[in-house]
Amino acid sequence: MQDHLLADLRRRLQDEEAQRLSPLACPSRAALRRRPDPLAEQGHRLPFAVDADRVLHSLAYTRYIDKTQVFSLVDNDQISHRVLHVQLVSKIARGLGRLLRLNEDLIEAIALAHDLGHPPFGHDGESYLSKKCLEHGIGPFMHNLQSVHFLERLERGGRGLNLSLQVLDGVLTHDGEMHTVRLSPQRDKDFAALDARMAAKRADPSLELVPMTLEGCLVRVADTIAYVGRDLEDAILLGLVSRDMVPDQARRVLGESNGTIVYRLVEDLTANSLEQDHISFSPPVAQALGELKRFNLTHIYTNPAIKTEHPKIAAAFDLLFESYLEDIRRERFDSPVYRDFLDRLDQNYKNETSPPEVVRDFLAGMTDDFFLKRHADLAVPRRLPGRLNMVHSI
Repeated sequence: MQDHLLADLRRRLQDEEAQRLSPLACPSRAALRRRPDPLAEQGHRLPFAVDADRVLHSLAYTRYIDKTQVFSLVDNDQISHRVLHVQLVSKIARGLGRLLRLNEDLIEAIALAHDLGHPPFGHDGESYLSKKCLEHGIGPFMHNLQSVHFLERLERGGRGLNLSLQVLDGVLTHDGEMHTVRLSPQRDKDFAALDARMAAKRADPSLELVPMTLEGCLVRVADTIAYVGRDLEDAILLGLVSRDMVPDQARRVLGESNGTIVYRLVEDLTANSLEQDHISFSPPVAQALGELKRFNLTHIYTNPAIKTEHPKIAAAFDLLFESYLEDIRRERFDSPVYRDFLDRLDQNYKNETSPPEVVRDFLAGMTDDFFLKRHADLAVPRRLPGRLNMVHSI
């Protein structure tokens, strides 16, 4: 009886969705998975809502809590971390999706998952880890590829979450750092195309990938909306910049506070994207946004004042990578790379993954704090147990 009621509820939700969504939206009925998944195909939740829940309850999502957004090693609890950023992306994108009559469940799943592959210490950490990966012949590290890898290969002990193609595609193509004025979806993709695009991106990191859904396009632009003003506020709070430094055009068109910037970007994007098969800003707003992003790049992201400890972080990546690689080669089963990572994964992962790839995956999944603790284990001398200390004192 209960199964019958839930099936009726699910059909009603699908019918309501079909009436509510724009013809340009991706309906939940279109969700595709690599493997049959009865749990995602029955019950009261629609497929993309299942995906959002799986992301929210994943171990990788839990680790967002202590991952750097922009500012590392800053003693200020009011500075944004990665967990807040993804929540802001989800909130902004779902609000836009409601206005544009797009699938909010799909939007939420992509938004929550889009940065799961970020290593400790943000984009700087990404560059240090990428350098080590290239040294060991496994190709550059890119957090969007790593996000998909976590979702498909590392969660649930190596079985993965079996998320829909549309969600994985949105995560892969979310590049919010790229300045995009207008973005149209490239539809009719399948898992073979997803795998091919991942391989092509790994071979050519400069390759631009375009989402297969309008929802994916929206999340990619919402990523920019979420960080551009918030990063400015954080930089002002830390005394790196002041509001009067914001370029005149950006201040005139977008404002000079995060709240005003978000509101005006959302308003303009809605007006220029409604009932269109693209996501876009008007030319004046796109130009002002580009100017603000260039200002942030110069005065915030590459500001030497926030990089003073980064040589030490780079050296820590080098030490941890080489140490864990040696631990695997010598089969030191008491090493953290076994105890905190490999021992929790299935045999298929162990058989199919080279030692440098294992170390890449382990380091990429670390929070900032866990990374620093593991580095301290290797770099900071510790006292020996009392009886041994007595021997040395004789």
